[in-house]
Amino acid sequence: MKGKRMNKLSIAIIIVFVVAFMSCKTTKNATSEQQNQINKQTNLSEEKKIEFEYLYIEGLKQKMLGNAEMAIQYFNNCVEINPQSAASLYELANIYASKGELVTAKLLLQKATQINPNNRWYKILLAQIYQNSNQYTEASEIYTDLIKQEPDNIDFLYMNAILLSTSGDTDKAIKAYNDLEKNMGYNEQIALSRQNIYRQAGKNKEAYAEIEKLIEFAPEVPEYYGILADMYKEDGNLKKALEFYDKVIEIDPSNGFVNFSLATLYIQNNDITKGYDYALKGFSNKNVELETKIQLYLMLSTAPAEMKISDEQLESLIKIVLKIHPDDARSFGIMADFLMQRERTSEARDYMQQAIETDPNSYMLWEQLLITENQLSDFESMAANSQKAMQLFPTQPMLYLLNAVSNIQLKNYQQALSSLDNGQIYVVDNKQLNAQFDLYRAETFYNLDKSDKAFDAFEEVIKNDPENYMALNNYAYYLSVRGEQLEKAELMSSKVIQANPDNPTYLDTHAWVLFMKGEYRLAKFYMENALKNGGDSSEVVVEHYGDILFMLNDINGAIEQWQKSLEMGNTSETLKKKIAEKKYIAEEE
Repeated sequence: MKGKRMNKLSIAIIIVFVVAFMSCKTTKNATSEQQNQINKQTNLSEEKKIEFEYLYIEGLKQKMLGNAEMAIQYFNNCVEINPQSAASLYELANIYASKGELVTAKLLLQKATQINPNNRWYKILLAQIYQNSNQYTEASEIYTDLIKQEPDNIDFLYMNAILLSTSGDTDKAIKAYNDLEKNMGYNEQIALSRQNIYRQAGKNKEAYAEIEKLIEFAPEVPEYYGILADMYKEDGNLKKALEFYDKVIEIDPSNGFVNFSLATLYIQNNDITKGYDYALKGFSNKNVELETKIQLYLMLSTAPAEMKISDEQLESLIKIVLKIHPDDARSFGIMADFLMQRERTSEARDYMQQAIETDPNSYMLWEQLLITENQLSDFESMAANSQKAMQLFPTQPMLYLLNAVSNIQLKNYQQALSSLDNGQIYVVDNKQLNAQFDLYRAETFYNLDKSDKAFDAFEEVIKNDPENYMALNNYAYYLSVRGEQLEKAELMSSKVIQANPDNPTYLDTHAWVLFMKGEYRLAKFYMENALKNGGDSSEVVVEHYGDILFMLNDINGAIEQWQKSLEMGNTSETLKKKIAEKKYIAEEE
């Protein structure tokens, strides 16, 4: 419901405002307090007082200039002169807190508050550090102490209530909000906060009572009825939920948010027709922001078994989004997501391109487009688009890698090498990505007939990533094709198929290594497994099977497989010679 969402947002804004407000006041007022403390260094000699004041002012100056380490040095010197200088301890704590060193900051502030227990600013900063360290009870104790000093301070009362609520101390949190209400009067934020606390504590009777009281307080506000309806829906009381959703529509007929609540309610209870009708109304409402529509789309698309909405219905809802929000890249993005999930990859690519035209500065859109084009084997477009993306995002290594992949497929090997060299510079502390760069560099070198460099690159990949099965497989295959280091090739290939026993490409490699070793019967066993697991769609695997059959004196079987490979689109001249001469001919390297 819109009301629930808006109110939670309002609370979050107030929390941020209170913390920011206190932080600003802390710096300003603490500085004034510190200056007073400098003037009270009565137990120091006049010379030490002058030195202390100089160091302290220099510390403040360096802090303002952003020179944290220099400022720390000056304030530490101040503490050496006067270990009881709470002001110096506070400044040190402030710097350490800004650096994220909360333990050090906490210890310094604890000492500062012991020295000067009446300084509210020291306590406020210490409470904030406790809060950032998830020590909500300790932070609350400080605010409780501050409230004793200033019982009517609304900021203190509010922060204490929030901290107690976060800590899970239900009774104390409710009391804190009640105290706040005594000072501020009854209002929505306090009521909703109490309702949320009761709800989390399982005190549903009290939670319902809070919202019912809100409705009595402002019966014209539709959001309150929506919150009550949501609660009844969550608790399985569908009759009461519908009663209050209808009340929202009665007060505010144009409220699009309630339609989404009704849509999920009916769909979850198997009334798909009504649920879809309400979803249509919600998606068609121009006053409902796209973010809310995306959330419902995700809920409907990620739990189809539960929601039972058809693909046609879901696609219709997305088309409405595209019509109402044509200038938002996310509209095209959700259509692309929908189509990708249903393996309508080519259509999905079109919507990704439209999303990029709408928002060309979204890196993730570019990366997804390139990955999709790789799936589609549209390497011309992939090369062109990756080049554009590299210009927009020149420090993203994945774009260079994808550009290299496309250029390898297009046989633009020098361009691929250039992209790999330029992109790997930007890889930081990512062994797997580095291994990918080295792998494709190996592939490129091999295709440039630089086998020594290629094999060195494969060795580098395997050294950094011993479980890189693609590298192990390709390295083993290239060695087998060249008839080199066949024992090593077999060891690598064996490791690959042990981990991937159903991968037809890896099984084909292992079979070919065995073929090159003359172990034809064992080669046949692995090649037939490759065919059973999808290898029968590869003209290369089918040709290899024919080669093995020939070596096992099944000449007719071999010719049949070679002919089949040719019909599948294999353009190898060597294959044509095999068929014509009815004998195995080794492929020339």
